[in-house]
Amino acid sequence: MLPGRGEHGGVYERLGRRLANDAYVVHALDVSAHDDLAALARKVAGISRGAITPVVLAGSDTGALQALALAAGGSVTVDGLLLAGLPLADSAGLADLTVSYPDAGSGSEPDLASDLDDGQSDSAHWDGELAARTTCPAHRARLTEDAAFTRGGLADPVPAHLDPLSAELSLEEVRTPTLLLHGGSDPIAPLDPVRIVAARLPRAELAVTEDGRHDVLNDATHRTVAAQVVQWLERLRNGPELAPIIAVEARQLLAAAG
Repeated sequence: MLPGRGEHGGVYERLGRRLANDAYVVHALDVSAHDDLAALARKVAGISRGAITPVVLAGSDTGALQALALAAGGSVTVDGLLLAGLPLADSAGLADLTVSYPDAGSGSEPDLASDLDDGQSDSAHWDGELAARTTCPAHRARLTEDAAFTRGGLADPVPAHLDPLSAELSLEEVRTPTLLLHGGSDPIAPLDPVRIVAARLPRAELAVTEDGRHDVLNDATHRTVAAQVVQWLERLRNGPELAPIIAVEARQLLAAAG
């Protein structure tokens, strides 16, 4: 698991514990968006060597971009990719972005760009970043109390060489089964470009949370998202074809049968 801007591996402890309940082992690494990809590939290879399959390389925000770049470049061999909150190289252009956070008390809509870019860390600015990241009260409290978390990290530019729509990445050549997870109301990384990325990946599925924010793995719908991840992993265990395991019949079909 590769974390994103401002994050560290420990931010994904809750997800790791949830997946561990289903016998999946999660290694959450401490990486930055500017880490050398070759060195990162060696680290990933060292961890996955000898691991029980399927081995999945996961990432959130810029961590998702790094995972995709490693797979597209053939630097790592994994059985699956899990990409959450995928941003583009210009996703840090927050000049016109505002985010509503009704639980902040003022009822106003802060300018997230200035909240993140001016380097201040007062409560109003922090509320703006939290509003963009997650609506989960527990995760908001976790980030607020986390001394290792870097506030304002979302204002850091996404490295251009990680842009998933750049000519340098041949997405059509990535044959690895891929699950993309995205918040339907992500103010940091718009959904439409992610749909384009998913369409270019030959074996991709895109799951979108209703009214979800940027940290989709740690948003208010984290249980539903984790369940989606487990169901995808279970299908991946049966083979790269991702054959369905269970089918839910629509109510209309049941009514017609009756």
